[in-house]
Amino acid sequence: MTKPHMARKQQFKRKKNTINGWLVLDKPYGITSNEALGKIKRIFSPQKVGHAGTLDPRASGLLPVAFGEATKTVPFVMDGRKVYRFEVTWGAETNTDDTEGEVVVTSDVRPDAAAIKAVLPEFVGEIMQVPPKFSAIKVAGERAYDLARDGEEVELEARPIDMHRLDLVECPDENRAVFEAECGKGTYVRALARDIGRRLGTRGHVTELRRLLVGPFGEDDMVPFEELVAAADELEDGAGIEPLVAEFVLPVREAMEDIVEIPLSPDDAQRIRHGMPVLLRGRDAPLNCDLAFASEAGVPVAVGAIEKGRFQPSRVFHLYQAEDLGTQ
Repeated sequence: MTKPHMARKQQFKRKKNTINGWLVLDKPYGITSNEALGKIKRIFSPQKVGHAGTLDPRASGLLPVAFGEATKTVPFVMDGRKVYRFEVTWGAETNTDDTEGEVVVTSDVRPDAAAIKAVLPEFVGEIMQVPPKFSAIKVAGERAYDLARDGEEVELEARPIDMHRLDLVECPDENRAVFEAECGKGTYVRALARDIGRRLGTRGHVTELRRLLVGPFGEDDMVPFEELVAAADELEDGAGIEPLVAEFVLPVREAMEDIVEIPLSPDDAQRIRHGMPVLLRGRDAPLNCDLAFASEAGVPVAVGAIEKGRFQPSRVFHLYQAEDLGTQ
């Protein structure tokens, strides 16, 4: 039997909204990714939500947030390239490789622009990188940053990373340099700053960090956090979230722009929704493809693989024409 106070609690429990799509948030400096996500949950009250790639509190910029069926495309976004703009201050290395930590080594050396540009090619391509001691990597089941905060000596092994581009943007003064890096997943910009400083015969740490691109999402897609909060505050009491979804949420398919698309007929789309494979027709239909997504009238139906001209779904989307507006 339901108790009276439990019934009242259930009565006033906020209704969850069905939202499908991507909100590309411009996370401000000073809050965690989870704090930003918590605010988004309070604004949209979605049935399902998650983000693709954490940003440190002392970093700002692009934080992709997935609603509903878009959560199934999170791996495609996280596996994509990322672009960061960051400032390095020379003369000091910290135990966290950024401004949060304590200075552990200092140097009087201040490299000029020519010296910096001369060593940057060494950090491009597939390179080995030792992650910062204060990182989320697990060591014997424990997070490295937890061990480091407890005073334990943390030894992390070097890992291969892909650095596609590394440019010197400017040197505001002799103590600072601003860089832009385009890299693959698993790259630590803090470790990059540390290693560049050591290579130049000095020491360095990150003093500013901003993410500009994650996979298919770039600066033009970003929604300023303050703009989103202000728009939510302007909604009248009792108003739905449809205006916010229409203005700020991108369709699910935006996350799959670099994936082969297979247009389907309504009959084939229905077979795919039931998890059955379909034989692709047409002279230009691919015979083999490790990753593709099937669509009906532009709306994603499933992600899967093509083998010998047959599309086999691996993840099916529950989307229909309303997905184009972000909601279902």
